[in-house]
Amino acid sequence: MRAAKKDREARSPERGRAAGERTPELRAEVQEFKRRRILEEARELFFAHGYEATTLDAIAEALNVTKPFLYSYFRNKSEILNAICEIGITKSIDALDEALALDLPPQEKLRLIVERVTTIIILNQKYIVVYQREEKNLESREAKHLIGLRRDFDARLARLLAQGAESGDFDIEDAAMTAVSISGLITWVASWFRPARHIQTDVVMHTIRLVDRMVAKRPRK
Repeated sequence: MRAAKKDREARSPERGRAAGERTPELRAEVQEFKRRRILEEARELFFAHGYEATTLDAIAEALNVTKPFLYSYFRNKSEILNAICEIGITKSIDALDEALALDLPPQEKLRLIVERVTTIIILNQKYIVVYQREEKNLESREAKHLIGLRRDFDARLARLLAQGAESGDFDIEDAAMTAVSISGLITWVASWFRPARHIQTDVVMHTIRLVDRMVAKRPRK
């Protein structure tokens, strides 16, 4: 018994250090969870009632928290809108970069990008729709930042298309214009997709086939 007690006492400082090392990580996870919950509730309210008609008081009430709680994570309602609008494009860029880093032919990379980004658009549909509807309400600096992210996405996709055209995998006239057309096609899915009417995998495969036709090599006459 005494030996066991001494062993526990010997281990307790190590436990304390381990717990102390985890504390900042756990705190960050809790803060990220709370921030995400604010964005989720704000997204629902913006989607249902519009940005202008939704107040911070309404967001706080939906979360059963105080308005000062919101201010501990966001400076104002505009910053909440910006964070919501940023979600779809940042996730899409991450998916694009992951696909571009793979050792695959251009055609397979493009199909993978279309598959992953279309899935992201569907899973984050309300975030995308709020952005489409409320872009006019973003502050100028925030709007320019998001436009910059979208242009980065299109530019990276255009480089892949140009590489595919040079290697003979794609038949396109203008890589930059084709990239914008493809990203617009994918993003537009958020406007018409209805879970009750459409099957996600069917929509993803349909989008892949459309993009394949856009870049496919034409038969020689």
